[in-house]
Amino acid sequence: MSNLLSYKNYNGTVEYSKEDSCLFGKVVGIKSLLSYEGDSVQELKQNFQSVIDEYLEDCKERDVEPEQPYKGTFNVRISPELHRNIAVYAIEHGKSLNAAVEEAIGNMVRAGGQIQETY
Repeated sequence: MSNLLSYKNYNGTVEYSKEDSCLFGKVVGIKSLLSYEGDSVQELKQNFQSVIDEYLEDCKERDVEPEQPYKGTFNVRISPELHRNIAVYAIEHGKSLNAAVEEAIGNMVRAGGQIQETY
């Protein structure tokens, strides 16, 4: 089960504030701080979607490109032994290092199931 909301390729967290007796969250994967709250899961989801729509509309009005989460590039730090092993695997299979890492990540995600919206 995932505690993420998804809308228009953006993801947001779902958290509970015991002190305020409400649900809240923030959009993850971008530098801008976009937060939302609600008294029910349905209200939280509606506010999450409204925050995304307002953000995109604001970017359009200001003629700026909205931040896009998960551009497809990221840096990963691994042990030298694992680096060597994946590089050898790539060479032996006629692949680039990027292709071998993408394959490995794809296999891991498929084995564990993809993140699905649960709300």
